[in-house]
Amino acid sequence: MEEAGLFSILIFGFFLGIKHAIEPDHIIAVSTVAGESNKLWKSSLIGVFWGIGHTLTLFLVGISIMLLKGDIPEIWAMSLEFLVGIMLVFFGLSAIKKVRSTSSGSAKLNSLPYNKSIFMGFIHGLAGSAAMILLTMTTVSNVWEGVLYILVFGLGTVVGMLAFTTILGIPFMVSSKNRSVNKVLLQGTGLISSAFGIYYMYNLGVTEGLFTLWIK
Repeated sequence: MEEAGLFSILIFGFFLGIKHAIEPDHIIAVSTVAGESNKLWKSSLIGVFWGIGHTLTLFLVGISIMLLKGDIPEIWAMSLEFLVGIMLVFFGLSAIKKVRSTSSGSAKLNSLPYNKSIFMGFIHGLAGSAAMILLTMTTVSNVWEGVLYILVFGLGTVVGMLAFTTILGIPFMVSSKNRSVNKVLLQGTGLISSAFGIYYMYNLGVTEGLFTLWIK
């Protein structure tokens, strides 16, 4: 009965990971680099590397906190979330700058941004650690089950982001031979990422009170 219960929890964690992967801030961030290849399978790998970076952070931070039986203070949890907003603005502006400074499509396509994708996943995982640990601690009974849950959840994020970046890469691949259309798509993702990042930071800082916590 206990094994059946654990199996159900792991299945739930896997699908929760898929759902988690396609949250707006994750998709918007990855979209800024998803178009940097004219091969669909290379765009798909961006999602895989994002999932690896995300899972690595959750695993390291999650296991450390579970072993130490500690918690992440609210100000730290919100500050880590604030990093996501900074990242969204940075990569959004970088995408816009790259399009404007690139004279030909071939120069752009030579760059495969897997390192950027891993970094994005790492920051997103760092920012989501607090919520993930709380969820894990309410669904498992010991550290080893917690480890397994985080790994299965991470696998779900890889699968979810793999599927979405594959879909996301299609319009970039199709438009890769039409420089003007491709340029509009790339700049559009950069603008959306920058705007959402500013909103993200404003919401955390003003609406949710992070700035007030900083000055106390």
